Amino acid sequence: MEENDFVSIWLEESGNPAIEELAKANAEISDKTAKILAEKALTGKDLSVMVDINPIEIERWLNGRHTFSINVLKEISAKLNA
Repeated sequence: MEENDFVSIWLEESGNPAIEELAKANAEISDKTAKILAEKALTGKDLSVMVDINPIEIERWLNGRHTFSINVLKEISAKLNA
């Protein structure tokens, strides 16, 4: 996750531990997803087609600037067999 993104700035200002934990979990999931995509020689754009989500949203998520619901994460996991 980039140091100057809005989530990091907000967390630094607010210091909410629950939000901090959620952001950490989201980063771990997006990192794992990026690794799986690389192992399968897929791109974020490929994933966007697989789950019918705008490629820009996928890239934001993979870069830690967007979160997805648990339902979307389950769909991504199912499509990637992860």
